[in-house]
Amino acid sequence: MLHTIRQVINNDTIFRNILRGLNKTFYHKTVTSKQIEDYISKTSKIDFSKVFDQYLRTIKIPTLEYSIKAGMLSYRWTSVVPGFNMPVKIYNTKGNLQFIYPKEKPQHLKWNAAQLKVDENFYIYTNQIN
Repeated sequence: MLHTIRQVINNDTIFRNILRGLNKTFYHKTVTSKQIEDYISKTSKIDFSKVFDQYLRTIKIPTLEYSIKAGMLSYRWTSVVPGFNMPVKIYNTKGNLQFIYPKEKPQHLKWNAAQLKVDENFYIYTNQIN
């Protein structure tokens, strides 16, 4: 989960500062999960509340469901808590990484490849549908 959050932040300096800040801020203190979650979200300036709900409070691994038809990629999250909104990196048709922003409702993107490859640094399942 932490590695996935690191990928979403997409900035190792910020992620390293979060880890160091956690140690400094909460050194020798008893803390709650909520305090840690809030610290990470506030410091990264990204709301990870639904990511924490998904990975810490359910046993379901998010599934990126997708189909490729007529030059169009359709994708959405399944097996997720309501409101789950984590971006994920995919390899675009030129072989470069780019973020997509799946939601529970299908999203669409022009796509000229026969396959979709997701960055392996994200802890998710993929499911191609026809």
